[in-house]
Amino acid sequence: MRFAVPTETLLVWLLLVPTFCAVIIAWVMQRRRVRAELAFAERDLFARLSPGASRTLVRGKLVLLVLGVLALGVAAGRPQIGTRVGIAKRRGVDLMLALDVSSSMRAEDLRPNRLEKARREALSLVGLLDGDRVGVIIFAGSAFTQCPLTLDYGAASMLLSAVEPGVIPTPGTDLAGAIREATKALSSRPDRSKVLVVFTDGENHDSDPVAAAREAAEAGIRIYAIGLGSTSGEPIPVPPDEGGGYKRDRSGQIVMSRLDEPTLMDVASAGGGRYFRATDGERELVAIAEDLSRMEQGDLESRMLAYYEERFQIPLAAAIVLISLASFLPTRRKKRDE
Repeated sequence: MRFAVPTETLLVWLLLVPTFCAVIIAWVMQRRRVRAELAFAERDLFARLSPGASRTLVRGKLVLLVLGVLALGVAAGRPQIGTRVGIAKRRGVDLMLALDVSSSMRAEDLRPNRLEKARREALSLVGLLDGDRVGVIIFAGSAFTQCPLTLDYGAASMLLSAVEPGVIPTPGTDLAGAIREATKALSSRPDRSKVLVVFTDGENHDSDPVAAAREAAEAGIRIYAIGLGSTSGEPIPVPPDEGGGYKRDRSGQIVMSRLDEPTLMDVASAGGGRYFRATDGERELVAIAEDLSRMEQGDLESRMLAYYEERFQIPLAAAIVLISLASFLPTRRKKRDE
């Protein structure tokens, strides 16, 4: 036999403390009764005046009450005896998050910058998941899987928090490469819904992300794109250890990074998904989470589990019987007919 509650909780708060309180209350009630009798008459005289009164019955009534409280404490501890074997299944979709970590994501048209906003949105989306597997891809001039598909949201969140600009040394933004990397990671299980959410400013260099999105759609992958930045353009800060100031082209002009919404809309359309611009209220994440909940759920994990059979009914029934007996037990003996 085992108990569902911790041993310390069972012994102290469910057995020792309630029983101690019940004993104290019973003792106080007994003392008050004795004092009332002595106030009425001396003990011997009271016994002659009230021959039917029985101290034994009174004590028995109090003992039954204490035992009833003790049985209630045992029932509250949820005793469990015996086991049964069952299969627990987790169902959901496979979701890859792709974060753009190229230098343009340092632009500060979103506070504190585009990458930090993307990271916060990705973490918020992970927090909205329930039973779905999630993975992380980061990309700049190349792409790689930072976190394979997992049900461990804590590990995924930790790796997302560690993403920084410059973690990929290859310059540029290979959005098509990120989509193909996600397609490769998601194509291993064709029996479930697969989704890619891309966080990027959409600036693309020397690749065809729309063609990659079509390939992903053929593999059963739905693509959502979240655009970060402004369409008017923003200069790209250069870290102090790289000289500071803003990024310039070969002619010395400051490079302006703009959100490329048309490209991201085309990518989302080709991937059968939707495009959103990042907002402060993160309403776009709620919309994506709602879409995920409506998708066909596949089996992600099955485990053989042993379930303990609850047996709290036995001490609970005993407590009810004991307290009922204590309630109806008389404190006076019936007079015998002469």
